[in-house]
This record gives sequence, structure tokens and C-alpha cells, in this order.
Amino acid sequence: MTALPIQSVLAQLQKILRDGQHAVLIAPPGAGKTTVVPLALLDEPWLQDRRIMMLEPRRVAARAAARRMATMLGESVGETVGYRIRFETKVGAKTWIEVVTEGILARLLQHDPSLSGYGLVIFDEFHERSLHADLALALTLDAQRALRNDLRILVMSATLDCVSVAELLSDAPVVSCQGRLFPVDTQYLDRPRSMPVDQAVAQMIQKVLTLKSGSLLVFLPGMAEIRRVERRLLQSGLGSDVLLAPLHGDLPQQAQDVAIAPPATGKRKIVLSTAIAETSLTIEGIRVVIDSGLMRVPRFDPRTGLTRLDTIKITQDSAEQRRGRAGRLEPGACYRLWTAAEHTTLLPRRPPEILDADLAPLMLELAAWGTGDPRDLSWLDSPPVGALAQAKELLIQLSLLDEAGKITEHGRRAADVPLHPRLAHMVLKTIPLGLGHLACEVAALLGERDILRGPSGWRNADLRVRLDALHEFQARGQGRGTTGGNAWQSEGVTVDRAVAQRVVRATQQIQPYVDRNSAHGSRQNSHDRHGFDELGILLACAYPDRIAKRQPGTAGRYLLANGRGAGFSEHEPISSEGYLVIADLEGGIEWARIFLAAPINPSDLENHSADQIREIERVEWNDEAKVVRA
Repeated sequence: MTALPIQSVLAQLQKILRDGQHAVLIAPPGAGKTTVVPLALLDEPWLQDRRIMMLEPRRVAARAAARRMATMLGESVGETVGYRIRFETKVGAKTWIEVVTEGILARLLQHDPSLSGYGLVIFDEFHERSLHADLALALTLDAQRALRNDLRILVMSATLDCVSVAELLSDAPVVSCQGRLFPVDTQYLDRPRSMPVDQAVAQMIQKVLTLKSGSLLVFLPGMAEIRRVERRLLQSGLGSDVLLAPLHGDLPQQAQDVAIAPPATGKRKIVLSTAIAETSLTIEGIRVVIDSGLMRVPRFDPRTGLTRLDTIKITQDSAEQRRGRAGRLEPGACYRLWTAAEHTTLLPRRPPEILDADLAPLMLELAAWGTGDPRDLSWLDSPPVGALAQAKELLIQLSLLDEAGKITEHGRRAADVPLHPRLAHMVLKTIPLGLGHLACEVAALLGERDILRGPSGWRNADLRVRLDALHEFQARGQGRGTTGGNAWQSEGVTVDRAVAQRVVRATQQIQPYVDRNSAHGSRQNSHDRHGFDELGILLACAYPDRIAKRQPGTAGRYLLANGRGAGFSEHEPISSEGYLVIADLEGGIEWARIFLAAPINPSDLENHSADQIREIERVEWNDEAKVVRA
């Protein structure tokens, strides 16, 4: 086996961690840091029979890293190397390296603040600066200072402002590793792209297939574009030697494995991927990269309390990482669907997620940790004051915090449920109503990708349609893992079988939290009420600020309890309802777009949301009519 670049700095890294608590490792994608470093540190004496925990930003990367390390040891996952991700654990009594997703560490810290079973925490791919990673590092540093001065912390990154992170880690030594990158011929467009991105990408793929040999890695902003490009390529016809392989975080593991594995002899592969393939994964056999230059990111507006998905241009460091994927094995080529002049206008790097994210989960974690003021912790970038204030207001409204900002007993139980605080509150609040199982199904439906498919631009915002499809899926026995194609028809809609199976599994994984909390004064059974009339009650628990009343004389326009307006982009059957509770909407300047909702009966609002209802008398002068209105 050819030596990997990271092996040249292992001795230096080992010495630094023997002598001190912290280290920063900078190594480009493909250098081997993710799989070689944890194994190289496994026998260090300072571990003292404690385990190594390595954080990965994505589930697919955590599984792949654990599997690769286990293979290198000639073992199966769950022996020396295992992983923990949301609702899935593969570790055993002899596991010494645990690869976890970033949210798992915060949960482990809440249950064991000293991390007594671990001697080293590795933050991999830290340059992505996810909200979970920033929070996990802040909590780990706090635990290290207060409880565990023998705990080691290693931050690993492909590209990072190493000065600031080294300063945060008490001026930690920085180890740099040069990668082994073959020359990559980079091509730009002659003029700015004028056609839709899926059309431009499909045309470039057809062109490159005739010019270059080897497999292609194509970067697209999201799943919708992946499906459109896939459809265009299948309609245009591909040779029998070409395999199309989508790659994104919501794919079943088997489909992800197909995209990551090397193609069979005599075959070439086209991997259509989101940004997930930038640094977290090694994809075998890639010689050509085609880069759309776009990525999709969630952005939270504390002014409106809404999150919107924005499609934005990638940054220069992301473009370089994507380009490098073509030069891992031999000289390659990268085709960028923007001009050389446009490239100079790209931002050097993407801002950290903590600056424009929904901070309600972070605020609840900090309250559970016992930190009333986030400024008491060490951050690379402090959480914005406005977003923190909005998050605190929401958590108080949900009774997860008291008026002083201290966590309540209800908040502690909610913090233990691995869901967004809104959904955790919904699950716990509805147990006494006999709606616990239904709440698990709703939380699973909202936490996974949409189980319904449709043609491009199609949308049905009624959550009842999805619940009905899920119940039919289970009634047919599909929830027990039977197969037979990727989708099936139900009541005129197309149900994605793989996603529906994940929703069933997620429901089963949330259910124990209902059972555990049923002791807190509930009447619970295994299959409690399943009526669609209760959906609005459930959503009103999770989204009290998004209870909405239809505006008189309008076609599907609603006023939300938080004072904002929302509406449907086109007529839908649900848009004639008098009252809705909105689970998913995208913020706009004037009117937000409703993506998912359920109707609620006004009498249910009076029964279950009485504490949210206010009657206000207002008297004002109407200047146009020259009258006083009350």
C-alpha cells in the first residue's frame, strides 16, 4: 500500500499530544488524516485505557470513516472501531475508536460532563464550522478546564484560519501536512452561464464523456438539481458502461456505498453529489470534476423567526477542495461552470454557521449545561445577540426555560430527546393527551426528507396527505423492510419508499422517549389516537408562533401569530382553511411561502392554546376615512 502524506507528520503529532493538551492539524483532502490519525494514536500511553472520539460533520462521512478504519484493521465495524450517529449506534465492549456526528458529543457531555471514558476528542473537517462543531468545541473546552485537564483535543481541517483556532486552544502547536495532488487542468466558461444549471451541467457531462476517460464527480447545489440532471442524462441516453450514482445525505446507506465505491472493471461512474463530497468522503476512481459553482445553505432571520434555503455561489476554498478531487490518483481535469473573472469575485471562505443559524437548539443545550450567558464559554465566533434573544424568547414560550432563562424540568426532559426543541416539546406535551405515538410519527415526518415525490415544481403542503401515505405504507407491510422499486403510488401521489422506511425507523427510535416520559402523568398506549383532526393540535404545540388565520378576501394568505404574513404560491386544497398551523415555510421580505401545514379547529385552539390567546382593544384614527375606528 502506498504511503499516505499524513504519515510524514505522525511522529510530530504524537510528540505534541504526549507533551500537551491541544494540537491543530492542517492537511488537504486525501492526505489520510481521517483514517490514519486515530489509528496511529490508539496505543499512546496518555490514553490510559480510555477511548478516542472523532467528530464528523455528516452521517455518511461518519459511517464511511468507521468502515474504512475497520477494514484497515481487518475487522468489522463495531469491534475496535465503531460509530454513533442520530438514532443509530454500532459500538461494542471492545470499541476504542468511536466516530460520531457532532450533535452526539453535546449529548454525551450533558450525561457525563467529564467525558470520563474518553482520553482524546478529535474534531475532523472543522473548517466546515458547523453550529454543532462550534458548540461541541466550546463545551469540551469548558469540561477540560473545569474537570479534565488530562483530556486531549485535536482539531483537524483541510483549510482553516489556523491562527484563530490555535489561539482558542491556548496557543496550540500547528502541524501542517502537504498533500499529494497530481496536476489538475482547470477550465472556465468563456462567458457567464445563461441556461438553467441542470441543463448546463448535463451538457457539460455529455461533452466530457467524449473528451476524457475515467469517472466523473459532479457538484450540484441540492437534491432537486441532482434529480433533474439525472433525468436529462437518462433521457439523452448513456452507454452501458456508464453508471449514474447520486450522492447526498438522505440516500439509503446502500446507495451511498454505490457512489463511494470504485466502479467495476470496464465501467465508469458519474457521481452527482451535493457539497457532501467536498472533503468528508473519499470517492474512488474520480478523474474529472464538473462544478456547478453553487451550494444550498439554510439562513435564519431572527427578525422573522424563519429559516430560508438560499442557493449561493461557493467560496474560493470550497472551489479548490472540489477541484482537488480530480487529482487524487493521477492527473485530472476540472470544469468550472463560471468564468475566470467571476472566480475572482468569490468570497475566500464561507462564514461559520453560528452567525446565521437558528440558535434555539444551542440555547437549550447551554441552559442544560448550566450556562446562563454564552459569553462564559470560549467561541471562535460568538453567537449573535439578536438570534440568541429570539431563541430564548421561543424557549420561554415553549416552557423549556423560565422567565429568568433557567432551564425548567420540562426543558431538561426535552433536552434529552434528540430532536429540535420545538419537536421535543411537541412529543412530551402531547403524551398526556394520548397523542404520543402520533407525535413520534409527525416528528419523524418533519425530521426526514419529504416522503412524497412529484414532478418538477409540484408541491402539496398538506401534512395529512403524508400521514395518510405513511399509514398506508405501514398497513401494506412496507415498514418491515419489503422492497420492490424506489417508489409506489398511493391516492394519486408518489411515495418514496426509502424515505418512508426511514420515517418508520425514526418513529420507532423516538417512541422510547415517549414511553420513558409516560410516567409524568400520561395516559399512553401503543397505538393511541390516529385522527387527522389532532395534527393541528400537535403542530400548535411545536409552532405556537405559526398558528395562522386566513385573511378575509384573500386567496390563501394568512396572518401568523407572530405578526408575519405567509401564503401559498398557488392554489391548494388546504389553502381555503380558516386556520392553519404551519410546520415548514420559507422566509420572504413580505410574505413567507408555506410548504407544510395542517388545519386546526378554532375550538381546539381555545382548548389547547388558551394561554397563547390575548384579547386587545385598540382605538385609532383612520386618516383616509377621517373617522375613529375601534
